[in-house]
Amino acid sequence: MAGTTRVLRDAREALHDAGLRGSFLVRDLDTGDELGIDAEVEYPVASLVKVPLAVATLERVARGELDAATPVVVRPGRSTVPGPTGLTRFRHGATIAVEDLLYLSMAISDSTAADALFALTPPTAVTAELRRLGHDGIAVRHLMEDLIDTPAERFTPAEGHLAHSLAIAAATAGRGHPVTQLDISRANAGSARAFVDLLQGLWRPTTIQSPVAARVRELMGDNLLRQRLAPDFSSDASRWSSKTGTLLNLRHEVGVVEHADGQAFAVAALTESRVPAVVQPGAEALMAHVARTLRDQLRMY
Repeated sequence: MAGTTRVLRDAREALHDAGLRGSFLVRDLDTGDELGIDAEVEYPVASLVKVPLAVATLERVARGELDAATPVVVRPGRSTVPGPTGLTRFRHGATIAVEDLLYLSMAISDSTAADALFALTPPTAVTAELRRLGHDGIAVRHLMEDLIDTPAERFTPAEGHLAHSLAIAAATAGRGHPVTQLDISRANAGSARAFVDLLQGLWRPTTIQSPVAARVRELMGDNLLRQRLAPDFSSDASRWSSKTGTLLNLRHEVGVVEHADGQAFAVAALTESRVPAVVQPGAEALMAHVARTLRDQLRMY
């Protein structure tokens, strides 16, 4: 117990010294043992919302309400700002099947693909689907296109630090914010615990249909954005499946590491930086280190 207390204290101090706040939780999916730091604190979740979107879409497919092969005409995103990928940067319309939109949304975090899926299952319907499945801690309130209407889009790339300064300075103690997408009462929001509970439901399904859970696990395994937690959880003896989320000073990732010996751990790391910088590889390395430290301590139980 003393060792665990020291690990948690050291992790909190490292986060504080690096200018980070965070909601972390690591859970052994079979024993239920867990370690966390402020695991119940809610954050705007940015692209993490694409995981519940995938669950809701595939549940509707399983019930016969949607056909995964249905072609959808998608308008081009025409984005010119750095960061977005896939259809979000397309200059021409495209016709893509529902299931392929899911792949783009999850594998490369394509927000235009996600919004094409939201047109079929709106945010309120995704939240309702989560509640039906017994997951109460994640709120889905708005489309992905709303995430490209923040202070970041009002500055040039060279002035990106100014948008981050505004995002940091304007936050309230109650986690409100004048920027809608950063206000937990108005944004898509959730905590590390809520996402670990969802991961538990996907890797050890009870209410989520088994074929749906299997497909979401596969989609998370196909994630190509692997600069954040993946370096600390991927190896020849483990498999890391995850989804990232990024918005202004928020950097998140949730996923499951499956070890060759059969152990599996759900991991959620939701962080908020107090450093006004767009590129922060040190923050990403530290959040991965903290998450892995919690996993390593838990694995010793």
